[in-house]
Amino acid sequence: MQLLTSGEQTVNNLAAHFPASRSAISQHLRVLAEAGLVTARKDGRFRYYRLDPQGLVQLRTLFDSFWIDELDRLVADATEEAASKGDS
Repeated sequence: MQLLTSGEQTVNNLAAHFPASRSAISQHLRVLAEAGLVTARKDGRFRYYRLDPQGLVQLRTLFDSFWIDELDRLVADATEEAASKGDS
């Protein structure tokens, strides 16, 4: 995904950065597309991928929500732990 921050790229160009096969890179890109994180367009025999800004916003929202919930649980657990030690 980081390679796509500079703009649209072909599978071949992306695959050149990894020891995995072009086919393996295509499979990874397909999963990212299904998750809504990248989009693809076909031009002749080439497929061009780019980041999907809407998908990235949704992912960021999910991560933010996750960490807020986790921090709330951590505070609640710490408060409970402190209260139980105070009762001792």
